[in-house]
Amino acid sequence: MTPTFLGMPARAPRGVGHLRGDEPFPAAAKKALDNPQLRRNLQHATTTIRGKSGGVIAELPDWQELRSAGSALKAYTMANLPRLLEQLERNVTAAGGVVHWAADAEEANRIVTDLVRATGEQRVIKVKSMATQEIGLNEALEEAGITPVETDLAELIVQLGDDKPSHILVPAIHRNRSEIREIFLRAMPGVDPALTDDPPVLAGAARRYLRETFLQTRVAVSGANFGVAETGTLAVVESEGNGRMCLTLPETLITVMGIEKVVPAWQDLEVFLQLLPRASTGERMNPYTSMWTGVTPGDGPQNFHLVLLDNGRTAVLADEVGRQALHCIRCSACLNVCPVYERTGGHAYGSVYPGPIGAVLSPQLTGVEDNASLPYASSLCGACFDACPVKIDIPSILVHLRNQAPHPRAERTAMAAAAYTMDHPRLYERAQRAAKLSRILGRRGRGLPPPLNGWAASRDLPEPPEESFRDWWRGR
Repeated sequence: MTPTFLGMPARAPRGVGHLRGDEPFPAAAKKALDNPQLRRNLQHATTTIRGKSGGVIAELPDWQELRSAGSALKAYTMANLPRLLEQLERNVTAAGGVVHWAADAEEANRIVTDLVRATGEQRVIKVKSMATQEIGLNEALEEAGITPVETDLAELIVQLGDDKPSHILVPAIHRNRSEIREIFLRAMPGVDPALTDDPPVLAGAARRYLRETFLQTRVAVSGANFGVAETGTLAVVESEGNGRMCLTLPETLITVMGIEKVVPAWQDLEVFLQLLPRASTGERMNPYTSMWTGVTPGDGPQNFHLVLLDNGRTAVLADEVGRQALHCIRCSACLNVCPVYERTGGHAYGSVYPGPIGAVLSPQLTGVEDNASLPYASSLCGACFDACPVKIDIPSILVHLRNQAPHPRAERTAMAAAAYTMDHPRLYERAQRAAKLSRILGRRGRGLPPPLNGWAASRDLPEPPEESFRDWWRGR
């Protein structure tokens, strides 16, 4: 058995994977806001998903109790993570699988690439996996001369369009059907030139293309929604059937799973398999739920490898407040209710994890200084907390990370002066009286001089009262 290395926090390495953007969120968001088609696509999609999700959640009288159970199970898992991971490794190994431990993206990519090379194959089929996108596995495989083929329809659209995913659940949410038709005509081999943008026709074209790939590819790479420590069972939930094909047809299956995806016992799936489909796609259950335990002679893949990925997760676990982000079950409910995400889309976040959960998870995986703008990509309205099926308090984590983010010297100086003023009553009283002069600065503080005008560019300066509380109190 490979030793388990936990408790030595390390961040996701720079220069590999998709956790850091090329520019800060405000700059990227401004570009997204200038794209009216993008905003229309996002508004339509998120509104539709919210409506479906709300309908099926309302059917359950014990939804809040389920949320509490999911939250408690995740908290227990984080408190016992080393033991549960070792138990998972023992049971996967006993069932004929091989477990590999990857400290970071570079090690995970190296492990998977070497495993594919050992089979002699030059093409792999992939089930949708946030973890493999996080580490940049496709790029690593291509560099090694291996062709990865995404089999999830939305992921295939993103791959053929040389694009990036913009949503956890619906990676091509920023594309409409006419854009998808153009991508298929341009990049899909063997597509009918008379292809229309009717959704069933587009799905049929993808099905014909993928079916041949499924039948001719001997190696598959998957993610995992859950790994059951008690039995060594891995689970993937999806809605198209491509996952079932990838998990059963190839001779070799390689699964890359973040270490936080482990659950203690088989019975715990009862909770998560009720929470996940309702919060994500607005379904009562996932159309395809695939589970496998190691290797079964004569049935399914005969070589199974499980790669357990850290890539900054241990560092997140070390933060008593921020570790809640590891409870995430990748349902995307927080994205679908977030007013910021609905207007900017996922690309503005610069990470494979967009939206509210990305704003708290990505900075912790990379180190806050590498994603310092993301904790501010929120209005702190709290809608994400209300929607989260495992009760992750995203607003509190955002505030926590804002306190850790590096601030410009001028801002630090201003905040230090404000703190000193508020700590000295007489000085604070004089400042209150002086605040009345702010009326000359124009409506809502728009007349503030640089660099203070940057604050008023996105906030309204409150109008100072005619009489302060202290003055009012003295008069009585």
